[in-house]
Amino acid sequence: MSKTIELNIEGMTCAACSARIEKVLNKMDGVEATVNLPLETARVEVTDDITEQAIIEKIKKVGYGATIKEKPREKKHDRKLLIRFIVSAILSLPLLLSMVSHIPNSPIHLPMLMNPWLQLALATPVQFIIGAPFYQGAYKSLRSGSANMDVLVALGTSAAYFYSVFEMSAHAMPDLYFETSAILITLVLLGKVLEARAKDRTTGAIETLLSLQAAQATVVEDGIERRIPIEQVVPGMQLLVKPGEKIPTDSRVTAGVAYLDESMLTGEPLPQHKQPGDTVVGGTLNTNGHLTIEAVKVGADTMLAQIVRVVEQAQTEKAPIQRQADRISGIFVPVVVTLAVLTFAAWYFMTGSIGEAIRPAIAVLVIACPCALGLATPTSIMVGTGKGAERGILFKGGAQLEQLQHVDAVVFDKTGTLTLGQPVVVKTFGTELSLDFAAALEKRSEHPLALAITDERDVVFDIEGFEALAGHGVSGTIMGNKVEVGSPRMMTERGYHLPDWSYPAATFVYVAVDGTVEGGYAIRDELKPTSKAAISLIKKTKEVYMLTGDRREVAETLAAELGIPRENVLAEVLPVEKAEQIKRLQQNKKVAMIGDGINDAPALATADVGIALGSGTDVALEAADVTLLGHDLHQVATAIELSEQTMKNIRQNLFWALAYNTVGIPVAAIGLLAPWLAGAAMAFSSVSVVLNALRLKRIKLTAAAEEK
Repeated sequence: MSKTIELNIEGMTCAACSARIEKVLNKMDGVEATVNLPLETARVEVTDDITEQAIIEKIKKVGYGATIKEKPREKKHDRKLLIRFIVSAILSLPLLLSMVSHIPNSPIHLPMLMNPWLQLALATPVQFIIGAPFYQGAYKSLRSGSANMDVLVALGTSAAYFYSVFEMSAHAMPDLYFETSAILITLVLLGKVLEARAKDRTTGAIETLLSLQAAQATVVEDGIERRIPIEQVVPGMQLLVKPGEKIPTDSRVTAGVAYLDESMLTGEPLPQHKQPGDTVVGGTLNTNGHLTIEAVKVGADTMLAQIVRVVEQAQTEKAPIQRQADRISGIFVPVVVTLAVLTFAAWYFMTGSIGEAIRPAIAVLVIACPCALGLATPTSIMVGTGKGAERGILFKGGAQLEQLQHVDAVVFDKTGTLTLGQPVVVKTFGTELSLDFAAALEKRSEHPLALAITDERDVVFDIEGFEALAGHGVSGTIMGNKVEVGSPRMMTERGYHLPDWSYPAATFVYVAVDGTVEGGYAIRDELKPTSKAAISLIKKTKEVYMLTGDRREVAETLAAELGIPRENVLAEVLPVEKAEQIKRLQQNKKVAMIGDGINDAPALATADVGIALGSGTDVALEAADVTLLGHDLHQVATAIELSEQTMKNIRQNLFWALAYNTVGIPVAAIGLLAPWLAGAAMAFSSVSVVLNALRLKRIKLTAAAEEK
């Protein structure tokens, strides 16, 4: 047996840190770990014999903090970071002005700032107090046998600082680089502040979902109402929900009628009618009416809690493309340090001056920090999965989000997916009296077609000699007339003449009165209103198939209405054969299967991407690669489009992160980039990657617009 441990991680600064923690944990027997740099979390799958404390201790040994993730962490770290930046900026400003004073024809000329002792006094607290976390991080990283961004920053700033101290002690007119070390630290901190604020925006979906939960509930006991914290609600409690209040927890309506706004969870735009016996979901809003509900599921068992877990898991798990970026980041820092040493040696050989050689070496160290590379993929995954959750589309993980864009064929189960899943009468034929006779008889039948007939008309007659004929129909005597209601086969076997009645893709139920067919019902499972438009959208980029156990004639008629080619109709397929049909398509295609999440489970599991539609059940949330909480098929097209847009965004991020380093390192090495400019460029690259990921929030999805 295995269990999942979710941790908050402290002390990570770049992709090399997260890669190091993953590498160490995954070397342990029975452990599979995924570390998310932007969220600063880890998800660890372990066997039952491995304790949480053992994992935490292992992480601490490699120099990072770890705590059990129980709730979203407070932003104390962000506040401390902001304070460090402000103090660093105040101390570095005079050093910046002294650097500007060196520029020929500069309007700023402040001789007092040229004093070496003043510069030392300003630079020292920046280097060793404000910059202390860089040294601590570098030490921990090197001690664990790896190298991260802290190593690069500590090396670069220390070289500038200590060389300046050496110059002060060796020359009366020293060549000082205090401004280089102080401004570098300030700019790195600025980048981290901006990055932290941008990353906070990427987790907005989780915070929005958490905010849906009601803080309190009104419990009714012995006719007395009292307010209690939501944590005290237990199954079986009777709760009162007034207009404008949120449903406290997953419940069943016991009294009252109301309309609930479920759009925040399911994407359904219209309020849903609720009455006694209906289920209601915690976090949805009561728009009118008073409801008395009985709590069914509470705490971690509620649908909202499950959705939050699915979204968190999706944002934590890595897409295959991210693992490639992590491998690059893992070897990046040692390569950069080697390049910096070679740059220093080359410049010293050419100029004979340590001062001339140290500047480009520092610039190489700083500009090559792999922060942007480490953030390129997870930030886009976080925003993409969050945007999906806001529309009722839950991706199980980054791998599923990436895989969906590669799908060639989209296979729809028919019943309950393309259709409403409820047979209805679409046309009647014959005499009204014969139809009333049939409706009265069908009241005693439990067949789904009988329910369609009794929903269409509600009549009552005295019936004698009622008989249910398994698989055929029903019969009885009404007002002295022998009435038989059943399938075409039943009527044919009795030798009755069938009138020439027809209706596309309908199942016929005939009514015979005293041996003559006098009436009939055309019944069919109607298409969902959105099916045709959604299929049309999907067909622009993917092949569309219909999979059903229904008769080929019915399936092909519905497919023609939807615009699905006849050759793409897989009809008269038994439930156990559906998975085999998916495998057959997979011989030359990548396949997405859309079904209800339970009956189609084998086919969903077999497909490259299984999409459970409109259920939101425990089974679907756990088993499906993608779960759609609404009932609108436009969500399928939206999910595909969101996958394509997210992966496009990731490729943009990776391109610019790699291009930035590819161009920046040579420019720094040949001396065309001052160290402080390299620091600014490094900070900008990380922030720009996060901001580009955030663009996904504003992208207009075609299918989502159609859905509205």
